[in-house]
Amino acid sequence: MDYLVRELYKNVLRKLQPNKVVIVFGARRVGKTVLVKEILDKIDEPVLTLNGEDINVHDKLAIRTVENYRQILGSYKLLYIDEAQKIPEIGLKLKLMIDEIKGLKIIISGSSSFDINKDAGEPLTGRKYSFNLFALSEREYNQIEDKISKVDKLRERLIFGNYPELLHLPDREDKIDYLNEMVSSYLLKDILVYENIKNSQKIFNLLRLIAFQLGGEVSLQELGRQLSISKNTVEKYLDLLSKVYILHKVEGFSRNLRKEITKNSRWYFLDNGIRNAVIANFNPIESRNDVGQLWGNYMISERLKYQEYKRVSSNNYFWRTYDQQEIDWVEERDGSLFGYEFKWKESRVKVPAQWRNTYPYSSFEVINMSNFDTWIQ
Repeated sequence: MDYLVRELYKNVLRKLQPNKVVIVFGARRVGKTVLVKEILDKIDEPVLTLNGEDINVHDKLAIRTVENYRQILGSYKLLYIDEAQKIPEIGLKLKLMIDEIKGLKIIISGSSSFDINKDAGEPLTGRKYSFNLFALSEREYNQIEDKISKVDKLRERLIFGNYPELLHLPDREDKIDYLNEMVSSYLLKDILVYENIKNSQKIFNLLRLIAFQLGGEVSLQELGRQLSISKNTVEKYLDLLSKVYILHKVEGFSRNLRKEITKNSRWYFLDNGIRNAVIANFNPIESRNDVGQLWGNYMISERLKYQEYKRVSSNNYFWRTYDQQEIDWVEERDGSLFGYEFKWKESRVKVPAQWRNTYPYSSFEVINMSNFDTWIQ
């Protein structure tokens, strides 16, 4: 069985320090628990492990006093809480422990940023390090793949995505069953639980509409009209879907050029397999008419992994004008602009004239099968 060392491993291990909290975010089933256990094994010291889905843990932590937490911890100086977002007021509780119990190291993980960010964000200011763990990255696959095998594997990943358990499911039907189960049983669970949303079908239908508009601007009003819900409800649902790491929002770039479009955003799936499960299409690349969309979505998700794991600070956008000049992906970093166009196959693409004239000191590059590995390495 293949085991891949996750790129976050060293970063998380380095930040696990006395009187600090390390938070590992990520969608369900991307490997957060496995990553944390590998890190704890490396530290090789006794660890107290708690599960936020256990109601008994809620009861134990409910009495917010230093003495209560000292009794719970005993001689442990290392605390791990899985699914920490399930515990009420988790941020205030962690703050009290970190501030008052000398030498304590805490690592928590969660499949939703709802309550961790809401409750832990402000109380833990200056006391925490946060990391986002994604499904497997192309960089991580390099541990078990060479350049020859990667080409075929990449074509498969454009369809089935990168969830770690797929590595151990060689059968196509098993992969389809796994992804369908992920969509129906796991990924929407946090939204339904935390926000008390009764109509999961509306959320699923919204995901389908986004999936078919992949790479295009999304009108919240139009989505609301098609779903018979308000624009505000659409906006709320999209925000929730981003907080459980299903979707990623990209806004339009502009520096006040009147022809630049910034009103509507584009939405991408953080995993291709989830997108294809939503539209029930697992056909191979050769028989699809959405290869360009799949390639663009995959490249964006891989670039987000690269930026997170390499701690690259960048503002990410798309760029389009009313006369249809556009660039798929724009990065604003280090005082410069970098434009990228995504093409599945090699082709000659000229830099849009208005981009060149308006931002003459920016760069422009086409990302395709022949050079993508250097872009995400």
